[in-house]
Amino acid sequence: MKKTAFTDFHIELDAKMASFAGYNMPIEYSGIKDEHITVREKVGVFDVSHMGEFWVKGPKAFELVQKLTSNNVADLYPRKVQYSCFPNDKGGIVDDLLVYKIDDETYLLVVNAANIDKDWAWCAKHAEEMGMELGKELYNASDEICQLAIQGPLALKAMQKLTDTPVEDMEYYTFKKLDIAGIKNAIFSTTGYTGSGGCEIYVANEDGYKLWKAVFEAGEEFGIKPIGLGARDTLRLESGFCLYGNDINDETSAIQAGLGWITKFVDGNNFISRDIWEKQKEEGVSPRLKGFIMEDRGIPRQHYKVVNADGEEIGEVTSGTISPIINKGVGMAYLNKGYWKVGTEIFIQVRNKNLKAVIARPPFHENA
Repeated sequence: MKKTAFTDFHIELDAKMASFAGYNMPIEYSGIKDEHITVREKVGVFDVSHMGEFWVKGPKAFELVQKLTSNNVADLYPRKVQYSCFPNDKGGIVDDLLVYKIDDETYLLVVNAANIDKDWAWCAKHAEEMGMELGKELYNASDEICQLAIQGPLALKAMQKLTDTPVEDMEYYTFKKLDIAGIKNAIFSTTGYTGSGGCEIYVANEDGYKLWKAVFEAGEEFGIKPIGLGARDTLRLESGFCLYGNDINDETSAIQAGLGWITKFVDGNNFISRDIWEKQKEEGVSPRLKGFIMEDRGIPRQHYKVVNADGEEIGEVTSGTISPIINKGVGMAYLNKGYWKVGTEIFIQVRNKNLKAVIARPPFHENA
């Protein structure tokens, strides 16, 4: 298994460790519920160094990123971040990702850990077709960069102690290159996968030790805690964020997944599979991904069947858990047309019982 720059810290803190995307990663420390509530109310720190980072540089950088991603890269300005996805050539999704615009000829693509090799092959294929030089104009820096996600309502206040550059008033989905904790030219980004605000900080692996120590020292007065991948999943699901491999994959489209907002059918944005997704938007497509909250007690799990009041199968759960904030089961499922409206009653098959749920719009914890 691979190690991140922070793996030794997790082991010292007696985290429950497991293999994830080929890395030895922390699943939980003090318990998923405690860690979840810490992020919602205070500040928590995730090691997300397993994520992938690709640099796209040179005169063809914009052209490549515009072709590969569904969002409109022309809307980006320097120091702006964009959530997007890579459509495949059959109308599915290769991966979802973040696009950072450094300048007109420099972009950073941040991809999911489990998809690094697949994404690199996809990007490299199209870069080579455009005559770009691999290793120079398209460069895989995934093994050189470590990343901490400092999340929660007190995160930016804590991190402001480590830098002279103002960060507390940064807009959502923007970034700055700054000096933090004595580390020069870190990327400080107001992004995250929790729905509780905060930031993500990218530095070279050799600066990881210094960053970890400084972050926890700065956050001590705010009740900072390390957070594992278990709470990362409950937080993202409670906020309604898709997980690749569960809620989106090579077979699902952005339109089906409710990601039309990152799919821009504007002049000049001729991304791969645009014609397929544009047709789906105009004509409609079923099934579609919808959120739900359990009314009966039970935990919805991936692949559980969804039925209507007559017991007819109408869909399948893609992600589910118990929300630590509302103490109810919540989840997402692909459902047939006719069951998409908020408040619609559905039933999740849990251990041969049909448990009642209702369609709800995330973030679910705001329904408390």
